[in-house]
Amino acid sequence: MMLDQIELMRRLSISGTSKIVLLIMDGLGDLPGANGLTPLEAARTPNLDRLASQGICALSTPVAPGITPGSGPGHLGLFGYDPLDWDIGRGVLEALGIDFPLGPDDLAARGNFCTIDPATGHITDRRAGRIPSDVGQRLVAKLNQIRLPGVEAIARPVKEYRFVLVLRGPGLADGLTETDPQQTGVPPLPVAALRPEAAHAADLLNRWLAEARTLLADAYPANSLNLRGLAKAPAIPQMPDVYKMKMAAIATYPMYRGIARLVGMDILDAGETLDDEVAALRRAWTEYDFFFFHVKKTDSNGEDGNFEGKTAVIEQVDEWIPAIVELQPDVLVVTGDHSTPCALQAHSWHELPVLLWSQVNRPDRVERFGERACMAGGLGHIRHKDLMPLMMAHAGRLTKYGA
Repeated sequence: MMLDQIELMRRLSISGTSKIVLLIMDGLGDLPGANGLTPLEAARTPNLDRLASQGICALSTPVAPGITPGSGPGHLGLFGYDPLDWDIGRGVLEALGIDFPLGPDDLAARGNFCTIDPATGHITDRRAGRIPSDVGQRLVAKLNQIRLPGVEAIARPVKEYRFVLVLRGPGLADGLTETDPQQTGVPPLPVAALRPEAAHAADLLNRWLAEARTLLADAYPANSLNLRGLAKAPAIPQMPDVYKMKMAAIATYPMYRGIARLVGMDILDAGETLDDEVAALRRAWTEYDFFFFHVKKTDSNGEDGNFEGKTAVIEQVDEWIPAIVELQPDVLVVTGDHSTPCALQAHSWHELPVLLWSQVNRPDRVERFGERACMAGGLGHIRHKDLMPLMMAHAGRLTKYGA
């Protein structure tokens, strides 16, 4: 019988006392800037470099060569799921990230407030200048005035320019296009059905969007909005059952808490800063076997084209590495979910540098943690979905396969 990776892990995983930390710097991968270096290569990272010299490194592809991933597929791969088998809409992840209980009749979308030029209707800022969260909350209150026939339309604030929209009612199917064209200088797109049964939902969403944009017309810079990741919640194998570990997520942004909750992790109070996240790790250290530790602002700076800002975040993470190592994890992996090159100000298909450090890894000759250094890593070129088996093996939590 052919086994997929999740079922293979379920069969081979064994209980134990070892601990794993998966540290994700969101959007970590980049391209050389004017100085000829990437932000990771330009950053002063003595602690990560020391771990790289003791550990084993790689370059990892989130989904498949040449495929640019969203954050959802990037993280699902890191958690051991093949993103090509598990396509989960970002709306579901955002809703779960703010503890919104999704039911079987719910269709969820991630919303972004944006700025449009009233004269042309073209988008001038896809994130409305990253408006403060309190402004976003006031705008969401306006959106909850909208009424649709036969369904309930529920909007909830997330953070800054982000919100969640949930349509609740019978006959709502997913299989819908997004309205964000992923570029400025063009108008938002309509929602279109990718399959006949989704036509009703597409019509309702377009009606909602028209009313919402009328309500926001005078709310500059957030005078319009877009919807992304329109989907319904799937049933997915739970990580604690598959890997036989008690697992926790430490993340400051709701979307990443959402994907962790979807796959069965406990969500810890991570505060707002990297300092808070490390404190949360310390508090929970004795209670869990596996920690997903997420750092967001590497990605935010990449999207903004802020090379120096991204470099500074990486250096801040490096300063906290000794505090994490001091807890004596059996396995520590440092990588990203996807690349967000500053020059592109968007996600890209480029491979991610990976550092795996444990007491039983076979050291390679890599001396620094960076994109080009990791090209020579002993693990070679892998995919994100390979990392969970490697972490489990190095933690002594897999039995052998076959006789």
